[in-house]
Amino acid sequence: MRTVFGLIRIVAAGVIIAAIVGQLTYSIDVVPDTGFFLVNFFSYFTILSNALAAIALLVGAVYSFRVRKDPAWYNLSLAAVVTYMATTGVVYNLLLRGITLEQGRTLAWSNEVLHLIAPIYVVLVWVLTPGKSPLKWNAIGAIIAFPLVWSVYTMIRGAITGWYPYPFLDPAQPGGYGAVAVYVLAIAGFIGIMAWVVVGLSRTRILRF
Repeated sequence: MRTVFGLIRIVAAGVIIAAIVGQLTYSIDVVPDTGFFLVNFFSYFTILSNALAAIALLVGAVYSFRVRKDPAWYNLSLAAVVTYMATTGVVYNLLLRGITLEQGRTLAWSNEVLHLIAPIYVVLVWVLTPGKSPLKWNAIGAIIAFPLVWSVYTMIRGAITGWYPYPFLDPAQPGGYGAVAVYVLAIAGFIGIMAWVVVGLSRTRILRF
């Protein structure tokens, strides 16, 4: 059973990597400043979370072939990735679907993989893949650390360059920094809730069969 899930992890990681590379190559042809675009591209939370998901799946595949249970550090890492991917899927489909982001142009199939298919798959991996061990509740703090660092990086870089990856982070929107603060707090709260759910699921029997 673990071997089968390992093979599925490899295929899923390959699809995610293909989607990232596909979007990158599709967009880079039409941007005037390649260097600036590349930094922008890898500043999207969607791209970062999907890249981390692909890495986590490949590492998980190795463990699936070699051991009966995933090590504790990997369980925590995968829990973080699941939280970020779930957040990506929900935020995009509720707030950003239909909005053109400044990434040159959007590759339709890649967009669906990165914002819908991959998030759903990663959540299912967390629920169904055997070999999990329960996480402690203090793991939530470690999980939310990366989004906090990303938020600080995004706002500082945005203030310097004038570029923000998502419209709701741009203080030029109606409401200015007050509106940005509301969105950031709401999303931070949602990430915290998702982390709580992910950790809670790790402590249920279905994840330890």
